[in-house]
Amino acid sequence: MEQRLFIVACIMYAFTLLTRRLKKNNKLSSPVIFGWWHFAYLFLILNCAIYILLFVMGGGSKEAVTSFKLILGVLASLGCAVWGYFVSIKADSDKREKLMKQNLEWSNTVYFAGFVASCVMFFFIQAFKIPSESMQDTLLVGDQLFVNKAAYGFRIPLTDIRFGQFQPIKTGDIIVFRFPAKDKKQINCGESQYGRDFVKRVIAVGGDTVEVKSGQLYVNGAKIPHQSYERYEPVERIPFEPEEDLALYQQVWENHQLDNYYGMYLRDNFGPVTVPENHYFGMGDNRDNSCDSRFWGPIPRENIKGKAWFIHWPFNRIRLIK
Repeated sequence: MEQRLFIVACIMYAFTLLTRRLKKNNKLSSPVIFGWWHFAYLFLILNCAIYILLFVMGGGSKEAVTSFKLILGVLASLGCAVWGYFVSIKADSDKREKLMKQNLEWSNTVYFAGFVASCVMFFFIQAFKIPSESMQDTLLVGDQLFVNKAAYGFRIPLTDIRFGQFQPIKTGDIIVFRFPAKDKKQINCGESQYGRDFVKRVIAVGGDTVEVKSGQLYVNGAKIPHQSYERYEPVERIPFEPEEDLALYQQVWENHQLDNYYGMYLRDNFGPVTVPENHYFGMGDNRDNSCDSRFWGPIPRENIKGKAWFIHWPFNRIRLIK
């Protein structure tokens, strides 16, 4: 989302600079040229506004910006731009000057707000919408929340470099992260998860050993009591069978391919594996309906965007996330 806001701000800033250059060189004095300029202005700013609005309404979800919605938005902005063109070519010089002044003011507002908002979202807050039932009952499908991106340190945009960590990532934290797939062809949980943002609860950190036997979680050999936030289905558990080649099992798990060999067996029986350093093991609170680290491996530190912080919508769900 922040990258899209930054691109919008850059487009409007470039348009503003171009307009000032054209005005200085007296290139917009012709009614027809001014009309086309006004057409381009309306088309650009309306398209940018509609795209950002769709993305925000979707809580940052890419799925919310469908092709149908985009096409509808483009057609609507095109209609407004055509109307603006005919209005502007019929206007006298004083009205054209007034229109240009208003347009430049709006352009300045949009690119300044876009730069500020993108900086805030790069460093501090990200919008996120819960797409699945994997975190029920802590987070429900459709919950829209803010992610605290500063909690685990500021990330320099377009890099994996971080600084100023306020708190360590620890077990029990609910984190939002980019799915650990570098290849669009990588299949996990039945389809490609490449580029998607996930939300899970941290179960173990680097160096910890994780194992699941017949639905019971063990960390570092200790049985972990069921917590109040965990949800289980009344299903018959698959019997546990110990692994013969733990080294190969660990390797396949770290390569994010374990679910392609074991499938739903991993829901009830998993490991043992050792979480690599600077990696984390995440699970959904809805343990029997969660595509998580049991299936696709550890979460690299650089993929973690921040800590789930605050549900802001729907109204009756407003609360801090614990």
